[in-house]
Amino acid sequence: MKAGRDGRIDLYRGLALVFIFWDHVPGSLLGLVSPRNLGLSDAAETFVFLAGYSAALAYGGAMARDGWLPAAIRVLRRAWTLYVAHIFLMVLLMGVVFVANARVETRDFVAEMHLGYFVLDTEQALVDALTLRFKPNLMDPLPLYILLLLAMAALLPGLMKARGLVLGASGLLYALTLLLDWNMPGQRGEWWFFNPLAWQFLFLLGAAAALRAREGRPWRLPRPLLAAAIGYLLLSALLALSWRFPELHDAIMPRAAAELIYPISKTSLAPLRLLHALALAAVVAAWVPAGPWLDRPLSRNLRRIGRHSLEVFCLGVILAPMADIGNTLLGDRIPVQILTGFGGVGIMFAFALLIEWSRAVIEQARLSRAAT
Repeated sequence: MKAGRDGRIDLYRGLALVFIFWDHVPGSLLGLVSPRNLGLSDAAETFVFLAGYSAALAYGGAMARDGWLPAAIRVLRRAWTLYVAHIFLMVLLMGVVFVANARVETRDFVAEMHLGYFVLDTEQALVDALTLRFKPNLMDPLPLYILLLLAMAALLPGLMKARGLVLGASGLLYALTLLLDWNMPGQRGEWWFFNPLAWQFLFLLGAAAALRAREGRPWRLPRPLLAAAIGYLLLSALLALSWRFPELHDAIMPRAAAELIYPISKTSLAPLRLLHALALAAVVAAWVPAGPWLDRPLSRNLRRIGRHSLEVFCLGVILAPMADIGNTLLGDRIPVQILTGFGGVGIMFAFALLIEWSRAVIEQARLSRAAT
């Protein structure tokens, strides 16, 4: 690990990427162990919170060292990289889906991946893709992250010098989004699946947490609030498990309570989901210390894919439909699901290792040229 770098952040991002991959394979047995089955939030909330945390550490440090304009330019360059990756990944994903659809007669992968719009109105779909309005299934997180980074470029001075004001404005926007049902337009009158006007609040909370930690003032819940967070996580787990037994759920859930809490929208980041994500972050931060365990083989590999989250996320978007196709062709049996699920994670580990190796080779070549 680099000095001063908290290896737990990379590890949690790596875990989130693994769970996102398993969640994206329809019907996979491994998806049952992902956080979405044990609470009200899932790996998406973890990933967005940690994206804000990591971005603030990187670009907040750049601003403190070089000033706002150079730091903002770095953020914008990263956003452009994400945009290019989004377009390239969309083309690659569509290629995989169209080839599979022509060879698997029992499934309509084009419809399942929401690519019918592209087939029926290719010209308009291409325009919508370039403007981030058209997003095939599995592609929603990248456009969200692009917009969040663009916002960070503008908000960096406020996050550094008037954090409370920025978070207050962000929380107000989140509340108005829920009250007035705001969202951003997507293709053909649809809306964004990850509503940026709501999810920005979680991203900026992650950024604020990182900047406080960088200043040596990390947020720590008092014991009573920490106990309340643990209790909320346990109740959320029981509620999520009850959804697997609808008759039992309906019998024990009071109608008034159900009308109050449902729907627990992922699109608009319902308050119960947001609270669950923040409670989980607080409990994990309090209970999981850094230590030598981060350098054990499994932890080291998870940290490695967390360090290269963009590249590994893009790979996972391609691996998920390929695993789904493999499961379908091989009978969708449990051993097959386990093989494709862990095989995909192995490929993610190997890909992250390849990235680090290639960068080390390039750096060594640069140092050799400098020495001569």
